[in-house]
Amino acid sequence: MRKVTVLLLILVMFWVGVGFVQAQDGAVILLEIEGPVTPAMASYFERGIQFAEETGAQAVLIVLNTPGGAVDTTQEIVRSFRASKVPIIVYISPRGAQAASAGSIITVAAHAAAMAPETVIGAASPVGEGGADLGDTIFRKITEDLTALVRSLTERRGEDVTALVEEMIEEARAVNASEALEVGLIDAIAEDVPDLLAQLDGLAVVVDNEPMALATAVANTQPFDMNFIELALHALSNPLFVGILLTIGVQAILIEISSPGGWVAGFIGVLCLGLAFYGLGQLPANWLGLGLVAVAFVLFVLEVKAPTHGALAMSGTATLLVGLLVLFNSPGTPEFARISIPGAAAISVITATFFTFIVAMALRAQNAQPITGSEGLLGQKGPVRTALTAANGDASYNGMVLVSGELWRAQADEAIDIGEVAVVTAVDGFTLHVKRASS
Repeated sequence: MRKVTVLLLILVMFWVGVGFVQAQDGAVILLEIEGPVTPAMASYFERGIQFAEETGAQAVLIVLNTPGGAVDTTQEIVRSFRASKVPIIVYISPRGAQAASAGSIITVAAHAAAMAPETVIGAASPVGEGGADLGDTIFRKITEDLTALVRSLTERRGEDVTALVEEMIEEARAVNASEALEVGLIDAIAEDVPDLLAQLDGLAVVVDNEPMALATAVANTQPFDMNFIELALHALSNPLFVGILLTIGVQAILIEISSPGGWVAGFIGVLCLGLAFYGLGQLPANWLGLGLVAVAFVLFVLEVKAPTHGALAMSGTATLLVGLLVLFNSPGTPEFARISIPGAAAISVITATFFTFIVAMALRAQNAQPITGSEGLLGQKGPVRTALTAANGDASYNGMVLVSGELWRAQADEAIDIGEVAVVTAVDGFTLHVKRASS
């Protein structure tokens, strides 16, 4: 029992992602993240900051590459940055990376910021669900809220930086690393993490209302990774992954309905659909596409129940493809929330093939002739072991036949000799009614 308890404790720790890791004295805790701003990202940052505070780390360094995300999640991240008791450094990297939209606000919320060459920051104008333009009133309301926030964050960097960040929000302006450094939006342009730490050494920052100087030149970096749950939830910001989960979930639920009695297919279906809807909640999805996906599966079911030589299956495949594209690729949807046409086509074709095959097999199994009990004997053939003959003027012919490896009493309406093959036409208790099998 003690061994089982220890094993369960280890498994729970792995699932939750809690590890007893000790930080080196004066280390810089390194967090690396790529992808949209999600609640999982906010949780990751919060855990990293808490770990740095508890272990006396020199600073938290976040290597960021993001196309942006939800405003409320961004504000949550900003609050955790400003409440931190250790310096937060945001480094936009590698080359070609970006801190677009919400990423630019996260960057200016840090105590120090840097960019790799050939990176971009900005384009922080708010948009509505599905990437649609907001109405004037809502747009002004959100814009004023964000500009008020960034004014408080950039006040220490001067009026030029504040004006630039306001343009990022109001006019969707974006700048490269050189332009950001020139105006003072960032503190350094660095080729890599060691170069960045060397450049930031001695930089004066204000953390928790206390002035201090960074001491990063000789600090060791200690990676701090996402836990399992954060990795899984962050992956749900990928529309291709969400599309796969959605189709698997619907298939599993329909299979469970068509072949009730088990629980595996139903469990998998509910789990996949739950994760898919969580992912859809993070993405600017067009819900009309979800309706088209549902119509596609209805067409697949109709094809199986009333075969039309593939016409309904082809229509379902096309409808599923259009549904996935409408779901994720509506006009105005940001690039990170879009699904590629080849990816959507692959999901549609594989889903149609697999679903049609599985449901057809399930229906065939339901309609198959029983192979056990008296019903399973009907139509079975076997050789006559004792000739079926009439006795004392009886109108029936009695004998023995070998069916399914067993000898049975048999009756027939005609005489059948030994060695001839008889076929079962009816079962009466332990007596089989047979007739001579046709040639």
